[in-house]
Amino acid sequence: MKSTVLIEGSAAGEVLALTHPISFWGGVDPKTGDIIDARHPERGHNIAGKILALPGMIGSSSAAAVMLELIHANKAPAALIMPEPDAILLLGVIVAREMGWAIPPAFALDKDAQKMLGGKMIKIAADGMITA
Repeated sequence: MKSTVLIEGSAAGEVLALTHPISFWGGVDPKTGDIIDARHPERGHNIAGKILALPGMIGSSSAAAVMLELIHANKAPAALIMPEPDAILLLGVIVAREMGWAIPPAFALDKDAQKMLGGKMIKIAADGMITA
């Protein structure tokens, strides 16, 4: 399976495929990586070190700040997979890269393909190739 590279890098790990869109602002604890939105089906799961498959985002310009805090606290996902680029969330990753911090790469992959990866251990190569 091939994804589109949004932010360069490679990653390996378990895929946490969210079943619903999420707002990082108020939905993810930036100190722990826990999903804290009381209405989110994956509440209680932790995104730190996971390959996070996002079916969509619930917009907030604060998502960039939350992602930046997650990266700074070493609680960020190992990689991000989304159906299309989310400029606000990816801005946090880009700012962290500019600050010289280790960042998660980001890839685009359609929602149906994301669902098939849920719970699996995968590798994503720098060219976007995904292997289980």
